[in-house]
Formats: sequence, C-alpha cells, structure tokens
Amino acid sequence: MIDEKILRTEEKIIFALRALYSEHGYKPVRLSKFEEYELYAHNKDFIGDDRIITFNDSNGKLMALKPDVTLSIVKNGKDIPGHKQKVSYNENIYRTTGREGRFSEIMQAGLECIGDIDSEDILQVISLAAQTLELISEDFVLEISHLGILSALLGEISEDESFLKKAAEYIRAKNVHDMEKLCREHEIPEEQAKRLITFTGICGDLDTVMGQLEPICTTEATAKALAEFEDVGLRIRELGYGERIMCDFSIVNNMKYYNGIVFRGFLKGIYEGVLSGGQYDNLLKKMGRKSGAIGFALYLDRLEDII
Repeated sequence: MIDEKILRTEEKIIFALRALYSEHGYKPVRLSKFEEYELYAHNKDFIGDDRIITFNDSNGKLMALKPDVTLSIVKNGKDIPGHKQKVSYNENIYRTTGREGRFSEIMQAGLECIGDIDSEDILQVISLAAQTLELISEDFVLEISHLGILSALLGEISEDESFLKKAAEYIRAKNVHDMEKLCREHEIPEEQAKRLITFTGICGDLDTVMGQLEPICTTEATAKALAEFEDVGLRIRELGYGERIMCDFSIVNNMKYYNGIVFRGFLKGIYEGVLSGGQYDNLLKKMGRKSGAIGFALYLDRLEDII
C-alpha cells in the first residue's frame, strides 16, 4: 500500500484516473518514448506542430521523441471484427510550449476506445471526460460539438479550399463579421450564407442549441448529423452534470482526422482547455485501418496553477 502523504498532487491525480479508467474496462498501456519519424511526418496536421525532436538510431534510421500518444496506439493496434481496444495511459510527450516555443516534456493522461464503437462507447467516453475533470475540480465545464454538422454544412456550400479553410477559422473564432464578408466575397447564395452566418458562434445549453440548429440543418446530410448529435445530447442529460456540459460549435478540430462528436474541458482559474478529445475515424482511415475511434487527453502541465 502506497502512503499518499509521499505522493505529489499530480501523482495522486494519475493514480485516481488509472483507477477510474480501469473500473470501466480501460487497460493501462506503456509506450516507447520514440517512434520512427515517418509516423509523425505524415501526420503533422494531427499533431499541430511540425517541430519534432529527432535523432538517428544505431542503424541510421531517423527516429523521433514521441510528440503524441494517439498515433502510437493506432499504429500498434489491429482491426479485429467485433473487438474493442480500450486502453488508458499516462505518458510523457515532447512538444514546444509557451511563447518562446521551447521543447518541454509534458505529461498526458487519457484513454482511447478503438474498434466497432457505438453510441454507448461515445457516451461512456464523454462521461469519463466529465468525471476526469470533476476528479480535479468540481468547477469545470465540458463543451461538446459535432463536426458532422459543420462538414455537411460547408460541403453543401462550396468546394473551394480557400473558402472552406477561412470559414472554419471564423467559426473557430466565432467571427460573424468576417464570415459575412467571406460569403459576400465568394458570392455565396443568400440562403446558404444566412445558414452559415447563423451557425457561426452557436453555443449554449443543449435545449438552446438544438433550437438554433434545427432551422439550419434542413438538408438530408445536415439533418442526419443533427439527429446523431441530438441523440447523444439526450443521453448526456442522463449523466446528471446539468450546466457543466455545454454545446459550443467553435470546437473545430482538423476534419482530415476528426469526425462526429468532439469536445474540450475547462477548469476554473485556467484560461486554456485542459482536456480535449473526440471521434477520429478519419485518422484510422488515413493509416489504413477500418475501425472507428474516440478518446481524449488530459494535459497535466496545464494544471500547475490549481495544483
């Protein structure tokens, strides 16, 4: 039995999270500190940083210190029909941080569910994300979104890559003014422009957001995505977190890798998100796998202020 008096706060958090995840069937895994550089070079957009610490191994192969956990888990897993790979981790990653962009060793904790996932798995992961935040502080907010709605909406309006990129940026920034200007510049039809401008910045409680989305999601593709999101939303109410779980469609993860439900978590007193996650089926497709996937990561380095 470990005497908790000798543990640092972050170590107590890690042990508590490991127990929580194990209770729900997620087995802890250990990963190598490095992978072949090629893995990260092909997925720099997913990592969000093209600066990676590299070195040559004894055979001359270019290796890299791990800047991401999910890529390693996906790379080392296999597709088995009817099987779900449910793993948890606490691993150090190596990324640039701060304004000066210096490399840091950062501890992450999180979990991944990969395989034939269904709505129950999605709900469980969202629930565990909320419980993860609550374990650290009861004063938290978990924001959720659905990239399927955004993807369908943009796909119906334009195929122009420059337009789609800027539109996603303005939605992320809740920038209605520039979205209106963008639609005028690209001569987007009035009805489509109105739907996109209304969508920009949508956030609030589940009931409010659903009421705002219904007039926008009038086509087959958007209505289908909305139905999926509404089903998850109704189930989320059953978790009992009330106003702790909100909707915010400014959560725009890279749609080359993410799809469906995405979310991020905040704690009072910390200006940036401390937890992020969502469905990333598109990443598995890009890496030649057929499974679905959802997971999240908690950034322990961002907890210093409240720890």
